[in-house]
Amino acid sequence: MKKFCLFSLVVLFSLGVQAQSGNSVKQDYTKGKALGLSFTLTDFHAASVLRNTSVVEMFKKGNFFNSNHMTPGLALNYLQGLSNHVDFAGSLGVNFVDYPITGMPAFNADNFYLEATGSLNLKLLSDYYWVTPFADLGVGFSKYLKNYAAFIPTGVGLQVNFSDEAFMLLNSQYRIPVTSRGSYHFYHSIGVAATIAKKKVQETVVLPPPPPPVSDRDGDGIPDDDDRCPDAAGPSSLKGCPDRDGDGIADIDDKCPDQKGVAKYQGCPIPDSDGDGINDEEDKCPNVPGVARYQGCPIPDSDGDGVNDEVDKCPNEAGPASNKGCPVVEETAIAKVTEAAKNVFFNTSSSKLMAKSYGPLNEVVQVLKDNPTYKISVDGYTDNTGKADFNQKLSEARAKSVKDYLVSKGIDESRITSAGHGIENPIADNNTAAGRAQNRRVEMTLSN
Repeated sequence: MKKFCLFSLVVLFSLGVQAQSGNSVKQDYTKGKALGLSFTLTDFHAASVLRNTSVVEMFKKGNFFNSNHMTPGLALNYLQGLSNHVDFAGSLGVNFVDYPITGMPAFNADNFYLEATGSLNLKLLSDYYWVTPFADLGVGFSKYLKNYAAFIPTGVGLQVNFSDEAFMLLNSQYRIPVTSRGSYHFYHSIGVAATIAKKKVQETVVLPPPPPPVSDRDGDGIPDDDDRCPDAAGPSSLKGCPDRDGDGIADIDDKCPDQKGVAKYQGCPIPDSDGDGINDEEDKCPNVPGVARYQGCPIPDSDGDGVNDEVDKCPNEAGPASNKGCPVVEETAIAKVTEAAKNVFFNTSSSKLMAKSYGPLNEVVQVLKDNPTYKISVDGYTDNTGKADFNQKLSEARAKSVKDYLVSKGIDESRITSAGHGIENPIADNNTAAGRAQNRRVEMTLSN
């Protein structure tokens, strides 16, 4: 056996040398698509001996490659090269065999067996050589009666090339099951195959000679013939000219080369004539400083009193800034209202107005009608007689009674506010009857 292996290696080496001497140019020898037919032998006995004893025992006493223990079959093969040293090989095989399945009773009969495998043939040499040794590894699936199994085929083989289109394949595999219905076994095959499609021959493209070197003095990648500024580097978008301010306008065309601008103003910024920070194209008042929210115009002053509308509490009536732009309340009106407030009376411990209060309050109504911008606040107070909670509620109710009277006479409620302050802010001594009488009061204050 050893002598045979040594002889085989010598033969293979000599064939490889002869082929190599015939052609030293590196070429593509990837196998084209090929179909083939193989005669196969399946051997469960040798695999069983190997698993239960050793490799030595398997080769003794005719256990390995013994025709008495092998079942013949046929396989259809498909091959396609993936590279010079790797081929894909697929096969579909059939035979009639007594397939042993672990954990199941023996069938003791040959039944139809179908299998399919896909593997990679890793070749020691390319198809350029007459004889090409290879190792293979892949996956396989089988069907035996109603039993399905998967296995891993691994082995070695030899490809003998008759010509560029035909070759012979010899292969021995050891198959390892990966599912419970599979069995370890050896698989041997010999067959022939032929290519079914010729490989495309890649035509040699003759490249034209390189063009002469292009002059580019500023090194910006733009030939001097096409460069507007051949001695100053610049981008191709500006035809090779620089742009110091980065506004997209070449410096040679830019009247403000160090300040970003727009083409409309020859590279200068849009002007701002009034210096308010809003350019003239967006400024509706380009010659008067203003603010952005009024599109460059000053804040308006509708009543022309020198107080702008955003600050002016009376934007449509002139008034001094000291009174927030509103007209000043006339002194005569203030005097009338103050005097009327002194003559407002209520029933004892009640918020009901006495009849003698109507006249003075009517004068207040007239002041408010004559001055429609005036507003009035009504504040009620009590003396310290009685409980503070009662006095607070009483003062609020009396102030509200005055407000309700003014509203009943046609004064808009939005112009009147009322509040009660109870015993707070006395204007006289609560320890005397006269003082307490002064503290029981209603105050009315005009505003504009």
